[in-house]
Amino acid sequence: MAKNYQTILVENPAPGLLRATLNRPASANAFNTSMLRELLDFWTGLAASPGETRCVVLTGAGDRAFCAGADLKERNSMDDETWRDQHKLIEREQQMLLACPVPVIAAVNGAAFAGGLELVLACDFAYASTNARFAMTETTLGLMPGAGGTQTLSRSAGARRAKEIILAGKPFSAAEALSWGIVNKLCEPGKLMDETLAAALAIAANAPLAVRQAKRAIAGGQGMSLAKAMEFEIECYERLVETADRREGILAFNEKRKPRFTGR
Repeated sequence: MAKNYQTILVENPAPGLLRATLNRPASANAFNTSMLRELLDFWTGLAASPGETRCVVLTGAGDRAFCAGADLKERNSMDDETWRDQHKLIEREQQMLLACPVPVIAAVNGAAFAGGLELVLACDFAYASTNARFAMTETTLGLMPGAGGTQTLSRSAGARRAKEIILAGKPFSAAEALSWGIVNKLCEPGKLMDETLAAALAIAANAPLAVRQAKRAIAGGQGMSLAKAMEFEIECYERLVETADRREGILAFNEKRKPRFTGR
């Protein structure tokens, strides 16, 4: 998965982990058409073949911005048809991120505005620097969130809070993001990546098939009634009963040793 992208830096900081860094710091890591194509390729590749990858950390280059959203300088010269074509890329990229079988943690190192915040919300959870800033600014530009933001924000922070954030378009602090359920934890700027990688390593140490099925059950059950969601949970659970990792986990517990999970 460590491809040579032009706008994303993909690294293996530890066995089982990938770190994807949005790498346009001179443009506040805003996504242009090239970055969208590369992100789509990255998430599509993970969906098709996770391989040894057990967790992904998504962050931005530098300490100023996670992602400022779409590159408005590039968009300034677009006609309506080109704009719509680019937005189809955004839609597919977000769909593939949401469908990624392995957990994705956002490490929000700076400003996450508009589509940048939508990227954060599409991840499984997020840690943020104490100096991070957030906003959904689309309505100040004659637009509205179109990469899932009206749905993912309302599911994270509640419909009333989402309306306040989206309709006003005003920035809010990392502390507010934490209190509203948009991020899970605040870290000092110099410790953000270490603490995010520690969380990713804890996930990577667990049985990868079990982690993927648990993620699938949580995500899939969100739009169901409780009764249907519990049925779906059992469907996901049943797929683990015959796995080698399930047998290894129980055997390791009884032998009082660390399990050796293989993803089979």
